[in-house]
Amino acid sequence: MTGPLGGQLSHLTPFAGRSAFADASALIDEFGSFAGSEAARRAGRSRDIGNVIHFCRWREVGRMIELLGDREVTGAVH
Repeated sequence: MTGPLGGQLSHLTPFAGRSAFADASALIDEFGSFAGSEAARRAGRSRDIGNVIHFCRWREVGRMIELLGDREVTGAVH
């Protein structure tokens, strides 16, 4: 399954929870349609300085942004 920007949304790690949602929401509020690009920029910066933890975190936030922007229902519907 792909998101609106073409990225794979087949999984979110167990760490994708409230903090990823909160960070994604904050970036969407601040950057609008460029929120995914900002998450990618932050992930890239973290990778460049060798911070694997924050790299993974910002990648998760980017996936959450794509998931929140998806118009189709994904996963189980209860």
